[in-house]
Amino acid sequence: MAAGAVWALSGDELSTKLLNLWQAKQSLVAEILTVIREIDGRDVARREGATSLPAWLGGKLRLNQGAARQMVELARVMDTSCQATAAALAEGVINQRQAEVIAKTVTGLADCGTAIQGEVEKALLTDECVVLAPAQLAIAADYAVGLAAPDLAEELLRKRLAEGEKRAAQDRALTLSPFGDGTGRTRLTGILGAEAAAIVNAAMEPLCAPAGKDDTRTATQRRADALTDVCRLALATDELPESGGDSAKVMVTIRHDELLERIGRGMLDNGESLTPETLRRMACNAGIIPAVLGTTGQVLDLGRERRLFTGAARRALVLRDGGCAFPGCDRPPKWTEGHHILHWILGGRTDLDNGVLLCGHHHRVIHQGEWLVRIAADGLPEFLPPAWLDPLQTPRRNTFHRRR
Repeated sequence: MAAGAVWALSGDELSTKLLNLWQAKQSLVAEILTVIREIDGRDVARREGATSLPAWLGGKLRLNQGAARQMVELARVMDTSCQATAAALAEGVINQRQAEVIAKTVTGLADCGTAIQGEVEKALLTDECVVLAPAQLAIAADYAVGLAAPDLAEELLRKRLAEGEKRAAQDRALTLSPFGDGTGRTRLTGILGAEAAAIVNAAMEPLCAPAGKDDTRTATQRRADALTDVCRLALATDELPESGGDSAKVMVTIRHDELLERIGRGMLDNGESLTPETLRRMACNAGIIPAVLGTTGQVLDLGRERRLFTGAARRALVLRDGGCAFPGCDRPPKWTEGHHILHWILGGRTDLDNGVLLCGHHHRVIHQGEWLVRIAADGLPEFLPPAWLDPLQTPRRNTFHRRR
């Protein structure tokens, strides 16, 4: 049947055809490895002027050096130490990745003798093992080595862990790459070792949970917010090393009239632009220095400390709110920041009657302007939902912290 006629096959026939093609591919891979081994033995690559067989193979087959080297190593091992694995690959019983796992395991037992190598190889080619994916097969390989050579198994495990930690240390990286498209977005990519990942996860995990039943953020959005919140909390401690002779801070700049009228834009110290609404929210945070300029560029305000809820003012908010005061949120006080109901740039006081505790997520929600917050007659904060959510805009309160 022509390749273009697969539309005529039933589901079962398609499944069977896929498996047959996959097995045929593995048989071809086995034949390719046999040819590579013959080329290796005849030293064809060097006679054609190549620096090495992997380099020659990479050029011939358009492979990167890592993939070419892996094929050469597999061809050599299957010819010298893993003939049973080579036969299984040729028959399509296993695939190339499974063969690589078996070959790596067997070569790691070189000091144990061919008898133990053969025993382990045989165990990994049983019906129970050939159906395992490569990662699962690697686990089974550890178990098989443990049965055949228990003393060596422990040594191999320690060696593999040490090699893994060394590679993780060498490969560790973190990059912040601005998109440069005017949106202010930055791509964060990186690699962490097991220890570093555990520390980062431990710091972020408590902040990754949904902030109440109405939290519509995706899991990836919550993780992004959690990382931001962890860094914000670290900035607020004033315990970070100095940068340029000053404690670590983020500087944001905006003209006074633009901040009042919510027009124009703010500017971060790295050149990225922000809306006035975002700057208003950031100005509530410790670790953020808002520089407010007059119409001629003179500095009207440079991060007055009275804008921050610290000391007794923050303790009063904690005693009253018990955590994030947004309805349904369970975030504890240590994950919150004090928010001015009437912004400090408009003369809002930093006291209990003009403040409310909000977690990072709900602080962003409030500054987006759809939800409103006020202090009710009984002195407790209440929130008015947007009209699209509740046409009557019935005030809502957080009852979670009062139940504890």
